[in-house]
Amino acid sequence: MRAWINIYWLGLKELRSVLSDFVMLLLIIYSFSLAIYAQSTATSESVNNASVAIVDEDHSALSRTIANALYPPYFKVPILISPSEIDDAMDSDTYMFVVSIPPNFERDVRKGERPSVQINIDATAVTQASLGNTYIQNIITDEVNHYITRSDEDTEYPVELVQRRAFNPNGTGMWFGAINALLNQISMLTIILTGAALLREREHGTIEHLLVMPLTSFQIVMSKVWANGLIILVSFMLSTFFVVEWILDVPIAGSRLLLFGGTALYLLAAAAIGIFLGTIARTMAQFALLLLMVIIPIMMLSGGLTPIESQPEVIQPVTWLLPSRHYMTFAQAVVFRGANITIVLPEMLKILGLGSAFFIASILLFRRSISVSK
Repeated sequence: MRAWINIYWLGLKELRSVLSDFVMLLLIIYSFSLAIYAQSTATSESVNNASVAIVDEDHSALSRTIANALYPPYFKVPILISPSEIDDAMDSDTYMFVVSIPPNFERDVRKGERPSVQINIDATAVTQASLGNTYIQNIITDEVNHYITRSDEDTEYPVELVQRRAFNPNGTGMWFGAINALLNQISMLTIILTGAALLREREHGTIEHLLVMPLTSFQIVMSKVWANGLIILVSFMLSTFFVVEWILDVPIAGSRLLLFGGTALYLLAAAAIGIFLGTIARTMAQFALLLLMVIIPIMMLSGGLTPIESQPEVIQPVTWLLPSRHYMTFAQAVVFRGANITIVLPEMLKILGLGSAFFIASILLFRRSISVSK
């Protein structure tokens, strides 16, 4: 009982230390508000306002119809340029797409020939270029078909394809971006807060004061874990309510209590990693470098940016050792699919198991560092 009382009071000391740091509070507020909003809305998996130019060497009704079919919000209003301007326009990054319609295009279409339409693409923006190319091809094909048939009716196919979007009817990429942004922020801030707290004790010399007191390494580590974890968990809850649900309008299909419970388990794992790094590092500079080495794989291999199945086969087994991979699976199941605890329990157990392993390792390493410092 005495041990838990010590953990409680040490945690209160840690809470006062964090809450009295104005810069740290500002960083936490920014990370769970503007950073979440910016990361969710800045990236897009669809074509938006792509710049396009038209080289119309035909000057026919069909070529003008194709040009008029390229309109916002997918494309900006097309600009007419001459053939001699194509290379300079592409080299100067003026247009992402340049559609070149050859002479006698409409005449050749009426004669049943297969004239070529050239699409010049700036492929430096890979996703936008690939999707935009598909959009333009479909638009040109549809306009030519309508011109030939003189009808706006869709072609009838022998098979009717019925599409049903599950869990995201409108295909809104921002929904998934918000959850991925939350994972990134809680991972980064939890590791930073716990690791920096340990280094701050060492740099200020207060770690020696703790060592002469009747405290164990478990009590010291656990106090920092629960105090910093509580700050991040409360910030996560507020961000979920006000930023994700209210401002970004992302619906949460499952239980919020279950989501917060799984997040608390993940915070244990992230805090343990922070303690582990803070014990290894001797200075803030070393901790910053170690943080970069750890946080990038946690973010990139979680499955939020790229599905695990799409990652290299050599990397996929490694992701099983990352708590972020299991937390992302858990969070997406609860938020989008409305999963109950029986469905996500295996992922929660994996998070708990990995978190416990990291926690035990961090305590053993911290205990070893204490014995060396003595």
